[in-house]
Amino acid sequence: MIVLKEVRKVFHGGRPNEHVAVDGVSLEVTESQMTVLKGPSGSGKTTLLSLIGCMARPTSGRIFLKDREITSLPERFLTDIRCRTFGFIFQQFNLISGLSVLENVLLPAYPLGESLATLKRRGVALLNRFGLSSRATAKVEWLSGGEAQRVAMARALMNNPQVIIADEPTAHLDTKLSLEFMEMMRQCQAEGKTILMASHDPLVYDATAVDRVVNLRDGKIVGQDS
Repeated sequence: MIVLKEVRKVFHGGRPNEHVAVDGVSLEVTESQMTVLKGPSGSGKTTLLSLIGCMARPTSGRIFLKDREITSLPERFLTDIRCRTFGFIFQQFNLISGLSVLENVLLPAYPLGESLATLKRRGVALLNRFGLSSRATAKVEWLSGGEAQRVAMARALMNNPQVIIADEPTAHLDTKLSLEFMEMMRQCQAEGKTILMASHDPLVYDATAVDRVVNLRDGKIVGQDS
């Protein structure tokens, strides 16, 4: 589904503080599978996720999405692909304080131009799915850690994405919540979604639902387990 060919990402190129975050990575992400990028801090996991999710462009190399080369597309096309294809779960959840739970869930769908009534129906259905219907009007700063986690999941699914990208999703969760998160990921995978995560948490990369673990170090793939 997603193919990377000799992808590099260099920050501050040609300067004394030049940093090669991703160094010649070639990788295939298989549709409907759960893939985990594993490696220590600074190994390039987060940068690689941002390149795959069209949040950044590679310095060199090419990225293909379902046989379509997306590396050099204009920003407006990348924005559309990002909205329609990917759902993102961030390490800090990145919920917007001052907005309600439902308003946070709806945010990714606004650029698609659907009616507000349609969006609200879909958002409420997602909150019901994750047991959050009673919290729809609550401000997100009032949520527990587990509730915030589920709101982030609902938001990631708002546009019915083909691919869910999660960056260190269990970094701030206890064991119980981490296992709950992995069960939700397993359910999404069972629905046919492709899951791509970056983590150095054994509760993630050792989970039975994981199809492949890609080991990264210093921006390079140093091994794969399946």
